[in-house]
Formats: sequence, structure tokens, C-alpha cells
Amino acid sequence: MIKKVILPCLLLSSMMVSAQQNLVQYVKPIIGTSKMGHTYPGATVPFGAVQLSPETDTLSYEVNGKYNGDVYKYCAGYKYEDKTITGFSHTHFSGTGHSDLGDFLIMPTQGKLQLNPGVASNPKGGYRSAYSHANEVAEAGYYKVKLDDDNITAELTSTTRVGMHQYTFPKSDQSHIILDLMAGIYNYEDKTVWTYVRVVNDTLVTGYRQTYGWARTRTVYFAISFSKPFKSYGRKSYDAKQAYRGFWGKFNQDQNFPEIAGKKLKMFFDFDTQEGEKVKIKFALSPVSQENALENMRAEISGWDFEKVKAQAQATWNKELNKIQVTTSNDNKINFYTALYHAYINPTTYTDVNGEYKGLDQGVHKADGFTNYTTFSLWDTYRALHPFFNITQPARSNDMVKSMLAHYDQSSLHMLPIWSHYANDNWCMSGYHSVSVISDAIIKGTYTGDPNKALDACIATAKHRDYEGIGYYMDKGYIPAEKSGISVSNNLEYSYDDWSIAQLAKKLNRMDVYDEFIKRSNNWKNNYDSASGFMRPKLADGTFKKQFDPKDTEGQGFIEGNSWNYSFFVPQDPASLIEMMGGKKKFATRLDTLFTMHLPDEFFAHTEDITREGIIGGYVHGNEPAHHIVYFYNWTDQPWKTQAQVRHILNMQYKPTADGLGGNDDCGQMSAWYMFSSLGFYPVAPGSDVYSLGSPLVNNAVINLENGKTFTVEAIKQSDKNVYVEKVLLNGKEITDHKIKHADITSGGKLTFYMSPKPKK
Repeated sequence: MIKKVILPCLLLSSMMVSAQQNLVQYVKPIIGTSKMGHTYPGATVPFGAVQLSPETDTLSYEVNGKYNGDVYKYCAGYKYEDKTITGFSHTHFSGTGHSDLGDFLIMPTQGKLQLNPGVASNPKGGYRSAYSHANEVAEAGYYKVKLDDDNITAELTSTTRVGMHQYTFPKSDQSHIILDLMAGIYNYEDKTVWTYVRVVNDTLVTGYRQTYGWARTRTVYFAISFSKPFKSYGRKSYDAKQAYRGFWGKFNQDQNFPEIAGKKLKMFFDFDTQEGEKVKIKFALSPVSQENALENMRAEISGWDFEKVKAQAQATWNKELNKIQVTTSNDNKINFYTALYHAYINPTTYTDVNGEYKGLDQGVHKADGFTNYTTFSLWDTYRALHPFFNITQPARSNDMVKSMLAHYDQSSLHMLPIWSHYANDNWCMSGYHSVSVISDAIIKGTYTGDPNKALDACIATAKHRDYEGIGYYMDKGYIPAEKSGISVSNNLEYSYDDWSIAQLAKKLNRMDVYDEFIKRSNNWKNNYDSASGFMRPKLADGTFKKQFDPKDTEGQGFIEGNSWNYSFFVPQDPASLIEMMGGKKKFATRLDTLFTMHLPDEFFAHTEDITREGIIGGYVHGNEPAHHIVYFYNWTDQPWKTQAQVRHILNMQYKPTADGLGGNDDCGQMSAWYMFSSLGFYPVAPGSDVYSLGSPLVNNAVINLENGKTFTVEAIKQSDKNVYVEKVLLNGKEITDHKIKHADITSGGKLTFYMSPKPKK
């Protein structure tokens, strides 16, 4: 009888999800808004289509026809160091190193109407306003700031597809809401292709804007609802004189005219306000139509209770944050849950409430049984973010793979996404890393669609000969340096991607495909120069390029990195790399040199997103290609160095401050590295079901899995000094090979680290 009672109890306890904690309090969206983090502090919900956040300047992408380097500081629209706010727009990238978006900027003002944003040195000369961080609040799902020049308090919150504004005005008969339809991020003179605005009545406005930017055919539709009727409205057009203007001149289109169209438009809506009166706005987006935007609004926010919408947003965040419950210091909790928050911002929802979205073919499609996602920064996120989703967000990961395959079906080039957003591929960065994400999801049991169809899409993408040297790669086994300025990094990344295709083919027993792609995955060896011990550009005649400096990032055949970092980019086969570099002892010494050498400023002076804070020795943590390297000590006889360096990186590169990120967060990749490493394990080669062990930062963590089970990480004798691992137990059984498998996590159980101040040699 006793056994019959105990077994169900044990089963029940293993299936129970831990009680929710208040974890929103540890999220500080202001982290990463200074220097190179490129995050934004505004309001969004997990994977939301709306990112409602302040802009702090209006820099153009170009000056006198040339790239304006200062615009790079504004990839997320907001820079913590700035003293003014120009308004609040509805779309933003989080942590990227290039940009777009910044759609539909709203700015409340009072007094004489000003439609020019003005300049930071004289904010009162335009509609922008001075502000102070002392009067600024940034939380998960909520943002608040006082606009000092007009004495207006701005508050923002959101649902998935609707941004909600609440502006507290002073008493005035000249209160205004400005809608700047020219504003944008990485903006330039002709970025806006066309704009349309329709004033339906004195509280409802709809329209759309088409832009040519990072995404070259992007149209976003909107619907705006005001909580009180505006007494008057108007527009100002900044369009240059056109050869043909039709006969619309019969009307005065500048005042109270209900249908406006042009390239460069600004709208304004006038109100009388009482002291302390709150004017609220609901601003809905759609990729499909004005009607869908209005339907999204009505479905997601039915009334005008701002506090209710805010509470719903924060409750949604709290539910997602509770998927991992950690015990650690307060600062570490802030770092961890802000990282989790940043990881759950992207990819973003790209379907309306009725399931419709616009595809790459510019047609309207309906997502059948899945949510379509966009914002795939794959060169960054395949490494850790998508593997992280396979543990904590498997249902969403499944939908993301389905979204990539829908992209493939609609692509005129028959390719999986490289870097996609808003029904466009912007083709940024290198590799074809969708294949890694897809292989990883199928191998780990996340994807529920047809795996063979998915493999076919991977093969077609990897054989697209006219994309970034793939033809040379297939024919010669490397890309000649004369043919590409990033020949070496492309070869290394293609080799890894091909390995992941081979793993998927092996799982599906398509051994002809496996044989072909496992052979291709060894192409990395063709760029290894045994004489220098580095990956090196190779010329078409088979000789290595003579002018070569492994520290330099310019003209050496690498994208956003140097040979010292990229020479370790063989995550799929560290054993072979170690052998080629002279064995375990010499390899470990090379790793030691990477982490302790001095990299002079001149070697990263031309790399926009890297500063001294993002570098440890010559190891560049502030960029992605080296993120796996610290775990390579596990393949030598010195795994304790992985443990020490992981903890060093965690403490040095992540801080609970505005400048607390050592590089771009890159749509959550930097954050995913932090969380994996804080938990004590990391996916060195996605496409494998193996995680390499490190040194956990947390005292305890409980991962509440979607299957109802829990996986617990426990660090015995955890402290800042006890960074070394004495032994590791998985469900009570000692691990000696420094790795665990995906099934060990998803089956539920406990991983116990016994920590020590001394390395176990």
C-alpha cells in the first residue's frame, strides 16, 4: 500500500510547476541603453509586434550623401546619454547593430504648435522636450517619463499588436498630439515611399506607411483611437513640388481634411485640456490592412483602462519570467531576469488576430495552426537564443521554424531567411543559419511539421550557388579571397551550417545527404594555415594571402572579427581543430593567450559595435563568433579554465546598469549566453543534443518546462570565490565528461554542482 501511495505522489511532484513569484520587479529595461547595448526602455509584451518606446534624437543615416557614423548610436532609437525626447514610436529592434523601423512617432505638446522636432541644444525650438532620468520609469510592459518643457507626463504600455499611451496634460486650450509620419530610425531623405491617412471621425484615424530601408518593401498599417474627440486637426506636407499634382488643389488639405496622402507628412490633433486631464491613445498595427489594424485594436484593448492594460502586460511578462526561477544575489537576479526579458522580445509576432500576414511575395497569407514570426537576426541568435527557446519556449520555437519554412515557400529565390523582418530579407551578415535553427529544433523534438520537407529547404538554401560565394565553396572547398572580402568567415560558417544539415539528414536516415554535407562540413580545414596556426585567406591559386595579421579586423577575410577569434570557429568538431593545432596542451595554451593577450585599440577601431569594455584579452565577447570558445577548455585536459573564465565573463560583461552590456544585445543572443552560462551549461554546437558544462552563477534555479516537468540546477557552496567545480551530479549520478544532453533537461531532474575555491586538476 505504501508504494502505491508514494509513486503517484512522486509523479505528481515531478509534474508540478513552481508557484509564481513576482519577478517583474527584477527587470530593468534601461540596462543596455547606454554605449553599445542598443536596447530600448519602452513598453512591449513577450514577442510583441508593438515596441512602444521613446526616441531621443533625429539623426539622419546620411550626411552629404555619405554614411553618418553617429547614427549607429541610435539603432534602438534611444540613447541613455541624451537629454531630450523627440517622441514615442511603435516599432523598434532590440540590441541590433544595424536598424530600421521607428514607425509612427507620437508627441504630446501644449502651447504654440510646432511641427519641427528642433535640436537637442535648443529643445524649446521644436516639439521635442527635455527630460530627466529622475522622472523616468522603465519596467517590463510599462514606461513613464515627464516631458519637462510642456509639463506633460507620458505613460506607455502595450498588448501584442496595440500600443497604449496615456498623457497627463496641464490646463490649456492649445494641447496637441503630433503624429510625425516622416520620423524613423536609420532615416534618410527618401526612405518613406508613400503615406496615407484617413480621418474616419473625431476619435478614429487609420492609414499606412510604406518605407524603403533595411527592408525595402515594408508597409505597415495603423489605426488610432483617441479617448476624447479632437476639436480640430490638420497636416503639413513637406513633399517637394511634383510635376503632376492632379486636381486635389480644389481643397484646403491642411486643415480638417479627412483624406491625406503623400511622401512626407506630419499630422496634428488639437484638444482643450483641464489640469491633470489624461488623454489616451490606442495605436494598433497590422502588416495587412487598416481593417485588420482596427480589428486588432478592438480584440486586444476594448476599453480605456490604462492601468488594466498595464497590469495585463506585466502579468504576461511575469508568467514568462517564471519559466525559470533562480536564487542568487539581487544584482545577479536583475541581470538574469533582464536578460530573460531581452531574450523574450524577439522574434516578433507577425500575424494579425485573424491569422493573416503579408508574405515575401507581397500576398496576404493566413497562418494555419501557428503564429507567424519575423525579426530573425540569425547570424546572432542561432548560437544560443534559439537553443534556449527549445528548452523554455518549445511551442514558440516550433512556430518560428514554421515561419522560416513559410518564408522559404514565398521566397522567389527559394531560400530560407538570412536576416528577415516585415516580409523582407535584408540579407545582413553571413552564413545560412536558418538551417542550424531548423536542425536543432527537429533533433531536439521541438518541430511538429514535416522534417523531410524542412531538410529539403535546408539543402536548397545551402546549394544556392550565386549567394555569397557558395558556388566557389562547393567547387573548390573554400572561397577565394579575390572573390569575397569575408571569404574565411563565410567558409567557416558554411562548414558549420553544413554539419548541422548532415546531423538532420542522419536523423532522417537520408544517408546520401549526410555523406554529401558531412564532407562539406570539413571545408574549414582548407583555410587553416598550419605554418601560422591561424585561419587565413586563401587565393584562387591555392596559396595563402601574404599580407596577413591575425589581430586585424580589416581586410583579413572576416566579418566582424579577426583571425584570433575566428580560428576557433569550429564548434562542430573541436577534436579535429585541437589535433590540427598541435594537441590538447598546445590548444589550451592558445586559449590562454587569447584570454590574456593585449589587443591594441587600432585592431578594433573600425568595428562600430566593439569597445574596450567588450573585450577580455583578445577574446571579443561583445560580438558573437567567439561565444562558444570559453567552453573549448572542456575538450582539453583543463576544464577548470572554462569554469573560471565563464564566471569572469559573467561578472565583467554584464552589470545592472544602463551601460551594463559589453556589446550589442543582438536580439537576445548576448542575454541568452548569460542565462545559459549562469545555469551552468551551454550549446556549443546547435544541431547536437549536447550541452557543455561550465560554472553556474546561480545558487539554485528551477526551469518550469512546458511539458509540466521541472529541471533544477543546484550549486552547493556557491560564492564569488568558489568558481571551480569539484564534481557534478545528474539525478545523483556523477558526470565526468563535462556534458549533459537535451533529454536530461526535458525529462526533468536535478543537476547538482559542488563548488570549490580550488580547481580540480
